[in-house]
Amino acid sequence: MPKAQGVAGAPCWVSLLARELPGAQDFYGKVLGWTYRRAGLGDDFSVALIDGLPVAGIGALASSLQVAVSWTPYFNVTDVDEAAARIRERGGTVGVGPLAFHTGRAALAVDPDGAVFGIWEGSVRSDWSMGRGSGSASLELRTRDAVTAGRFYSLTLGWEPEGEGKLRLVHDEDRSVLLDGDEPLALIRGGAVQAAPDPQIRPRWHVHFSVKDVGAAVEAALASGGSLVPRPDASAEPGETAEATLRDPDGALFTVTAAN
Repeated sequence: MPKAQGVAGAPCWVSLLARELPGAQDFYGKVLGWTYRRAGLGDDFSVALIDGLPVAGIGALASSLQVAVSWTPYFNVTDVDEAAARIRERGGTVGVGPLAFHTGRAALAVDPDGAVFGIWEGSVRSDWSMGRGSGSASLELRTRDAVTAGRFYSLTLGWEPEGEGKLRLVHDEDRSVLLDGDEPLALIRGGAVQAAPDPQIRPRWHVHFSVKDVGAAVEAALASGGSLVPRPDASAEPGETAEATLRDPDGALFTVTAAN
């Protein structure tokens, strides 16, 4: 399994905290065409693959960690304890960990507006990249204020101000883009409703997966016990749009986006 040190502060993985592994594998296999291999972390972990390349992880951990079933992005850090301390100092919460794994240490955190994310200290996959390749993932933080959120993540994860360093955050009106050189790694979009009951529009990290056919992915999700999250600002049918937000049978939200 190819591994590397990784870029400090950059997204390094996305993982589903599922209730049970076989059901989650079956659902995402049908919807996204994933196959799986063991992750080397025990029977409750697997790595999802597209064309033999890793896309995401699935771990049956939601019940044992007493957390909601959800897709979670992880960011690479050089010292997970120091990063956890910075998160607390800047108004965030470290809810789980740091926990030791055989290749590193991880923690789950919540930013000041309630969005959940992970931090990882250790080896990262050199054959996984954000936003590139078949079935790849991309990240979007839907939050209240992009500038305020960007400041929190910059101070906790070491993102540089606009125009400085290789990994930098560029602001543009109500959104910010995290760049590695010229390559976009994550989008921060402001304007989420402050006290909405719908988790789709509460501050949260959202994971997008590329698919060849959005309509087919929606049909497979509905046939496999998932549901389509209505778009309040759009009336088009799922197959007519470039993306659709879905909820898996256990409630985890994700978006399928038409591959370029």
